[in-house]
Amino acid sequence: MFEKFLRRVVGPILRSLFRSRVEGAENVPSHGPLIVASNHLSFIDSFIIPLAIPRPVTFIAKQSYFEGKGLKGWFVRWFLSSLGHVAVKRGAQRAAMGALEQAVEILDTGGAFAIYPEGTRSEDGRLYRGRTGVGWLVLTSGASVLPIGLEGTQRIQPVGARWPRIGVRATVRIGPTMDFAHYRDLPPAKARRAITDEIVEMIQKLSGQDYAGVYNERAAVG
Repeated sequence: MFEKFLRRVVGPILRSLFRSRVEGAENVPSHGPLIVASNHLSFIDSFIIPLAIPRPVTFIAKQSYFEGKGLKGWFVRWFLSSLGHVAVKRGAQRAAMGALEQAVEILDTGGAFAIYPEGTRSEDGRLYRGRTGVGWLVLTSGASVLPIGLEGTQRIQPVGARWPRIGVRATVRIGPTMDFAHYRDLPPAKARRAITDEIVEMIQKLSGQDYAGVYNERAAVG
């Protein structure tokens, strides 16, 4: 009920306020397990992507997003919890794997699960090397991947900004789904790395970002 209200009522309002444009919505499968893999430029990404995808989608979210104070903290906690987002503590490998295992459960029931392969937000606008958690998730679940390239969300809510800016344009570019069945005969570590790199390469094509070629050391998961 909340998800329908969010999509039908709140979604159009937010898209109007933030002038978000969605390209490639026709690439989203209407059903079946789906891993949504995106670059990560702003806190608001986790709000915009669910509104751009025409089906429910769940995220891994940092534990700190659920621990904010005041009205904003309450709203963020309510919003993410209502969407079924999965919390993971920064730097806790066991918690990270627990979140990925929960992701497998969601995918096993035909749901869509979103993940940022970089592990955390990019503060300089570059696209960082992907952590192989997304590769593990692909191999374990067998789900196809929907790549997304975000552009402009860092201008809506820059790092450190308490509230988003109104009237700033953002673009959500959705690419064709990716299948990785051909990697299953590789050694697991090599397959995870190859899958992750291919996903990040497609995200780069969609987002137009410069590629950093190194890990984002702020990353929590991967």
